[in-house]
Amino acid sequence: MTRPVCLITGASAGIGAACAALAAAQGYDLALTYNSDAAGAKAAAQKAQAAGARTLVIKADVADPAQIDALYAALDAEYGQLDALINNAGIVGLPTRVADLTHERLRQMFDVNVIGAMLVAAGAVKRMEPHGKGTIINITSVAARIGSANQYVDYAASKAAMDTFTKGLSDEVVPAGLRVVGVAPGLIDTEIHAKGGDPDRAARLSSMVPMQRTGKPSEVAEAVLWLMSDSASYVTGSTIDVSGGR
Repeated sequence: MTRPVCLITGASAGIGAACAALAAAQGYDLALTYNSDAAGAKAAAQKAQAAGARTLVIKADVADPAQIDALYAALDAEYGQLDALINNAGIVGLPTRVADLTHERLRQMFDVNVIGAMLVAAGAVKRMEPHGKGTIINITSVAARIGSANQYVDYAASKAAMDTFTKGLSDEVVPAGLRVVGVAPGLIDTEIHAKGGDPDRAARLSSMVPMQRTGKPSEVAEAVLWLMSDSASYVTGSTIDVSGGR
């Protein structure tokens, strides 16, 4: 049998890399995208290959529609199918108040986290609908619910947009046999906090989590891969928190 193919955007580190490792272990071949961390993407691919997966690594900035088109052209040429998308690529800015946000920052945030993610999902739908099956997992954030005041309100707003998009897209494509689900991580111990200028943020805020600890990328990956499986065949249009109760 042909192994199913999963596209993971932003697969060079953190949740994306954890999803790649688990998807490979569960029998998927992979297309892995990255924007700047080529070494991380290569390491994720090598780990997946060690688990028996065929891998394709593609450099793609999802803020650029032409690069999205190019990544799908590469995927089509290599595999000719797409069974699952983990729509994970995203960015966060330095902590700031709304009064200090700039148009440039907002444009970049929404180009990557919302517009790019929506275009990637649209490309997946075009490849899945003719076959009457497929799963799209949008990685959102608990920030969409709590707002992230005085830190990342723009990031939180972008993830709230993805929660709405998840429901709307699900309703559009479920008649064709596709499922669309959101996964909203809470305080997860990944590199995104350092990229946002606060590497100790997760550990510092862990006391706010009812479980009194940060989460691991592998714990998010477990939820994602379950949602991609037939065991979750009656789950669509929802956004599921992986947040330790936060």
